[in-house]
Amino acid sequence: MADQARQKALAEVRRAQAKLASAQGKVEDARKARRESFERARKAGLTLREIGEAAELHWSRVGEVLGK
Repeated sequence: MADQARQKALAEVRRAQAKLASAQGKVEDARKARRESFERARKAGLTLREIGEAAELHWSRVGEVLGK
């Protein structure tokens, strides 16, 4: 009985870890897409303030995302 509980707990931990890894990958993909959109906006002539307004971020945060 105890062995069955241990196996169940191990399986639950593995599922939770896999779910977290998947979510982290999605967040990284979203961050990359955001940065690329900010870069395209800058190339199109938008200011950091304009991008910030559109993204509902402070312009200084936009600069941080862009590495400026």
